[in-house]
Order: sequence, then C-alpha cells, then structure tokens
Amino acid sequence: MISANHLAQFLVASTLIIMAPGPSVLFTLARGVAWGRSVAVLTVVGNTLGILLLSFVVALGLGPLLEHSRTLSIVLQLCGGAYLLYLGADALRHRHAHARAMTEREDHRPSNAHIVRQGFTVGILNPKTLIFFAAVFPHFVTRSRGNVTLQLIIFGCIFCFIAFCLDSAWGLIAGTAREWLSGSNHRLVVLRSIGGGVMLALGVLIIVSASLS
Repeated sequence: MISANHLAQFLVASTLIIMAPGPSVLFTLARGVAWGRSVAVLTVVGNTLGILLLSFVVALGLGPLLEHSRTLSIVLQLCGGAYLLYLGADALRHRHAHARAMTEREDHRPSNAHIVRQGFTVGILNPKTLIFFAAVFPHFVTRSRGNVTLQLIIFGCIFCFIAFCLDSAWGLIAGTAREWLSGSNHRLVVLRSIGGGVMLALGVLIIVSASLS
C-alpha cells in the first residue's frame, strides 16, 4: 500500500523532525531537568497519546480529500515546508528565551496522573503538531495506490512510535544529566539552535520536492 521509497523517506524525515528540539522535546527536557527520568517518560506517554489522537483526526479529515485532489496535496506540502521554515526561524530567534524557560523548577513534584495529563494537553492542544500533520504527511502519501486515509493513519502510528522512543530518550538523558544541562544556558541554546537548523533544512527539501512534482 505504501511504497518502500516513501516509507523510507518518511522514516528519515520523522526521525529528524522528532529529534530536533521542538515544543514537545523542549517540554520533555524541561520536565526531565526539573524532576528526573520518571517524570520525563510519563510526560512523553501523555504527549504521545495526544499526538496519536491528532494524527487520527488529520487522517480521517484529509484522507478523502487527498484521494481526489493532487493540487490540494501539493498545496499542503508547500504550506508544510513553509511552516517548517517558520518553526526553524522561530527556534533560532528565541533560542535564548527557550533555554532560560527549560531550567525553571517547580516546588513540588506533581502526581503521575497530573504529569500524563500535562503531556497529553501539550500534545493535543499544540497547533504546530496539527498543522505539521496536515501539511507534511501528504508529501509521503502514494495516491496511485489508493486508501489515502489508511496510509495517513499508518504514518501517524509510525510517527507516534518513533516520537515515543526518541522523546523518551531525550527525557532519560535530561533526567540523568540534570545538573549538567541546567548549569549552562549555552548548552541549551546550542541544542535549540541545532533543532532550528534541522527544521529549516527539512522545510527547504519539502518545498523543492513539491515544486518539482
């Protein structure tokens, strides 16, 4: 159903965009720096559930439309590439403010249920995630093979699995290296700058690919 070439491209793009320190990663890192590994992983659980629900909403809403409109697919790809350029530029522009926010600590550790709810809220109410799914996922759909909605659902599940694994890794690293990370704003600024650069590069690649298709 999904071409091997598109699947390989999707895996690479998803891994790069998830590894780039965006909103979900920054939130997980902040929880890990503040409270340690268990809080970071629970945050990722909630965040992934929120993202998974969003991916289903996008698949069921966009699938039937993309099935019959190549023009819409190209437009969404261009919008997705432009949005990634915006995210990358925003990450670079506000990297110092983001670094300061990540080192803030709360007085009392929240309950496990509250931690998961916080992560879920960040995942499902983040408009950036919704726009990313709607604008970038269609780039990897093979319309000629049909079942676009099912393809989008599969991509969403794969994306969430990768996100859970990689974000958990970020959280475990942050929880283990709490003092090292929180003790230097420069390290956090560099981390955010790398994430911004990755998003800019992906944005350019998607726009060029959509323009040539």
